[in-house]
Amino acid sequence: MAPVEGRPAPVTPVTSTASQPAGARPADYVWAVARIAIGWIFLWAFLDKTFGWGFATPAKNAWISGGSPTTGFLKGTGENALGGVFSALAGQPWVDWLFMLGLLGVGAALILGAGLRVAAVAGTLMLLLMWAAELPLTTNPFMDDHLVYSIVLAGLALTDAGDTLGVGAWWSRTPLVRAHPALR
Repeated sequence: MAPVEGRPAPVTPVTSTASQPAGARPADYVWAVARIAIGWIFLWAFLDKTFGWGFATPAKNAWISGGSPTTGFLKGTGENALGGVFSALAGQPWVDWLFMLGLLGVGAALILGAGLRVAAVAGTLMLLLMWAAELPLTTNPFMDDHLVYSIVLAGLALTDAGDTLGVGAWWSRTPLVRAHPALR
């Protein structure tokens, strides 16, 4: 198409290059790195609590050694606003299993970039419960990293952050996800 006098020639947008997926922008890479970073936080918590690698969980308290992944944190909430509720849950096998499956599932989904909507909901629920267990906060009236991570999880799901540096685009084309878009 020839340019019309006084108007710029039409520009054909570049849809892909060898270095980035079609339509990927620099912001997409920032979201992708944030997704992988938060995924690693969840996955690392699962691994450390399972095997007791000594970062937050000593080997003697590892889940595979018979330790409870929830006891240390939840028992420490006894003096907090909702501490009685959370202290009663500490060490319950069903709570340990739900917590560990949540850490593994959310971490894996975020790192892979598949199932971000489910991971965002599950991760936010876990984070909000951890936030509530710490009330009242000692460093801020209400805001802490649990709430910030929850906001970022929502952003990851809403921007389809799994499509960049992840399997999200492929995952969204599977028959399962086409039939159930909430699994995106």
